[in-house]
Amino acid sequence: MKKNRLSELTVVGAGLAGSETAWQLAQKGITVNLYEMRPKTLTPAHVSGNFGELVCSNSLGSTLGLAPAALLKDEMRLFDSLILKAAESARVPAGSALAVDRNIFSEEITKTLVAHPLISIHREMVSEVPETPTVIATGPLTHDLLTEAIQRLVGDQMLSFFDAAAPIVLKESVDMNHAFWGSREGNQDYLNCPLTGDEYRIFHDALVHAEHHVRHDFESSAFFEGCLPIEELARRGFKTPLYGPMKPIGLENPFEYGRRPYAVVQLRQDNAAGSLLSLVGFQTNLRWGEQKRVFGLIPALHEAEFVRYGVMHRNTYLKSPSILKPTLNAIARENLWFAGQMTGVEGYVESAATGIMVAQYIAQWLTGRKIEEFPRDTMMGALAHYITHTDTKHFQPMNANFGLLNLPEEIEKIHDKKARRQWLRNRAVESLKDYRSRIQTEVSHEAG
Repeated sequence: MKKNRLSELTVVGAGLAGSETAWQLAQKGITVNLYEMRPKTLTPAHVSGNFGELVCSNSLGSTLGLAPAALLKDEMRLFDSLILKAAESARVPAGSALAVDRNIFSEEITKTLVAHPLISIHREMVSEVPETPTVIATGPLTHDLLTEAIQRLVGDQMLSFFDAAAPIVLKESVDMNHAFWGSREGNQDYLNCPLTGDEYRIFHDALVHAEHHVRHDFESSAFFEGCLPIEELARRGFKTPLYGPMKPIGLENPFEYGRRPYAVVQLRQDNAAGSLLSLVGFQTNLRWGEQKRVFGLIPALHEAEFVRYGVMHRNTYLKSPSILKPTLNAIARENLWFAGQMTGVEGYVESAATGIMVAQYIAQWLTGRKIEEFPRDTMMGALAHYITHTDTKHFQPMNANFGLLNLPEEIEKIHDKKARRQWLRNRAVESLKDYRSRIQTEVSHEAG
């Protein structure tokens, strides 16, 4: 017999994870109160009140079948992911990456949730943790008041790191006499801005010595290694950017008779009209005037018009292994779940995926029976296991990767890397299909 444990359900935060959670719950017949403080109260990085607003890159990662991010997307589609459907409707050319027009993307998510009959939208800030069943998905830019309330509940076990967003330039302002279209994959989805050895030396020197924003009380916080500012990479060594976002491998410079550039900066389409281009991998904490000066040393960007400068903002996340159960609810309180980047997953689709998991766990929790965790041989299950089982001393945000999956002995017989990944991908998809069929739980409208 179904055990009704729900008077009402609250989702706090309408970013990628919160939006996905609300959608998944409502599709199961659960009434959801979705709280979003924007646009009344903005974060240091957001500029609108739209749900699912992207503040860093406009790419949701690779769509190649054997890439970890592609597997994660395949798993999310099995649960009819709102975020992926919105991304497909807002897609812009980016080779094998799923890049979107960020405005169309967030508008589609907002429109869908506002129109859902079981979702009530509340445009107000939540400063205390609700006592009713709640999902907190406020992301790495959680308001200080709510952060303090969470700390009072789970203990003073919050960590912090810095994240950054790359600049966006007007396409028509790029000097095409010093840029060419192409990619390492053979398509024409990236605008490449090459530099000679001398040009790179001048650029590198200016980048290393440029003025950056002072971090004040956050000075002791560390950058997340997966999203380092370009100037931080440059400080680590003269050639370090050449092995990162400025690597020339796989690109031929038509201005140098087919020779490979010494360094290259890639620009990626950022809106459906193709009028805006973002600097790939160029997240930065430089002062705005310095960004124009230093990035203007790149020949193709000498007269570039910046429509958005790169920004740096503080990100906070939970020390999840000591705070969350494997089913992503708080050890301190059974009916409180956390989703999104604040749990310690890194990346857009990873954040949305936690929203899917939390919704499935809540649906099982409603029945009063033991909750079955996502299988560890799936990418979603592996991510959840990582953020709830890793040694807290070494816990840092994590992207989807094949190293998280549990590996059976039989895979040791497969020596080819592509074949191994194909085997793991097939196993994950089939495992998740079986899991989904087992946990299908019909939740009546009255239960919400």
